[in-house]
Amino acid sequence: MTPPTGTDVVELDQSAARRLLDLWDEQQSAYVAHRDLRFDAMADVVRLHCPEDLTILDLACGPGAISDRMLAEFPRATSVAVDYDPILLQVARRALDRYTARAEVHDVDLVVDGWEEALTGRRVDAVLTSTALHWLAPEQLLRVYTTVARLLPAGGVLLNADHLRYDESAPTLRDIAGRHDAQVQQETFAAGALTYSAWYAEAARHPELAGLTAERDRRFADRPPPAPASLEFHLAALRAAGFAEAGTVWQYLDDYVVFTRR
Repeated sequence: MTPPTGTDVVELDQSAARRLLDLWDEQQSAYVAHRDLRFDAMADVVRLHCPEDLTILDLACGPGAISDRMLAEFPRATSVAVDYDPILLQVARRALDRYTARAEVHDVDLVVDGWEEALTGRRVDAVLTSTALHWLAPEQLLRVYTTVARLLPAGGVLLNADHLRYDESAPTLRDIAGRHDAQVQQETFAAGALTYSAWYAEAARHPELAGLTAERDRRFADRPPPAPASLEFHLAALRAAGFAEAGTVWQYLDDYVVFTRR
């Protein structure tokens, strides 16, 4: 992609990155109904269960949405945010600058063994992730869960917010959820939210992000989305990974926040 020229070129300073983060949140709200309630559920678990000076691992962080919310809500918390998309990583780095040393952003590929070395041995109290792990194949997901179980101390938690689709055993619920998704997208896009692809086009107005497009394409060229995994698969995989407790703390149709405790 060729970077735009003239008055369309925009420097990616902290203000511009935070604008892109806001646009990302609006865009994601088209694909995830009541998205803020997901984060509210996560924050409640963190508040009621974790130490005030907790360290969060923001897994597949995107442009920093979870870290931004948690660092604002918990002033003694720190976050280590990791992702593999070079465009989202650069937005996250700039958007989270205001938290100075409380936020770190690292380029990490979750399907490669040893990705946890980015943490350099530090304590992690909670692992949070949203709308991301469905990009992993089942065997990759199990490996990530197993690694996270090793990272967390006894009592540490993982919270995964994602669509976990109904299968053929629940055809009515699957139909309702699908039609609800379509309705929310139609209404949210009509109100002015960007689509997923339009968000990347907006990001490309910033030359340094446009320059990362080829690298992003290269990284994901051989990674087609896998078939969706069910809630039951996630819960079984978490128990197999060594977690002591697994369940859900929030649900809206086929959208869940899955909770597990080490």
